[in-house]
Amino acid sequence: MDQLPKETLETIRNAERIVFLTGAGISSESGIPTFRGEGGLWKNFRAEDLATPSAFQKNPELVWEWYDWRRGICKNAKPNLGHITIAKWQKKSKDVFLITQNVDGLHPRSGSESIIELHGNIFRVRCTNCSAKYHLEEDGLETEGLKFCKKCESLLRPDIVWFGEEYDQNLLTKSWELCKQSQVVFVIGTSANVSVPANLALTAIRNGAIGIEINPDETSLSPSMKHHFGGKSGEVLPKIWNELFPNETLK
Repeated sequence: MDQLPKETLETIRNAERIVFLTGAGISSESGIPTFRGEGGLWKNFRAEDLATPSAFQKNPELVWEWYDWRRGICKNAKPNLGHITIAKWQKKSKDVFLITQNVDGLHPRSGSESIIELHGNIFRVRCTNCSAKYHLEEDGLETEGLKFCKKCESLLRPDIVWFGEEYDQNLLTKSWELCKQSQVVFVIGTSANVSVPANLALTAIRNGAIGIEINPDETSLSPSMKHHFGGKSGEVLPKIWNELFPNETLK
């Protein structure tokens, strides 16, 4: 599909609520590995073997070495036009919401402010004892290796939802409500292999929203979508923006 039909464009223009659901694919366009498939290994470990509470308990030094390495990649990456288009859209309308699986911080760096980070943020940490939270850069905790709480001196861990852990229920409840009340849901760069984000998209569609998927490959969600764009978000989203707002540039 090269462009959206007029009736879909009108639906988007008249929507009272639009939700963007983004996954690793949008950030892979910025050079951040997805950690699944080729190139997803690190020192012969799988992400699933390092991003767990038991791995951290067993060898926190190794887990922190991996997260310090990942954070360096994220810090050097730059938001692409996919991130920028969503941020610009949010600035244009208070009724555009963003729910992301990504922990890389590229959405806030692109200018998005109203973000639900379902899986946390790689630049944040929390205490394993008192649950105090810190931002690594802003609180001067960017040194490599183990990091310790400024309040109780206990070990800090990445503020990320690991395999086997539950989502923040407040964030999850808000996400469900946003999707239930949306008229349009964009699903961008997600493999749909993680059940909660996939079910969020399906919840929106079951409640009447039209689904627009942007992904080079088809996914298990594709049959439920009204439209599928087999391309990169940094190329497809600006085209949709130009169709909707021909007189407004993204710069």
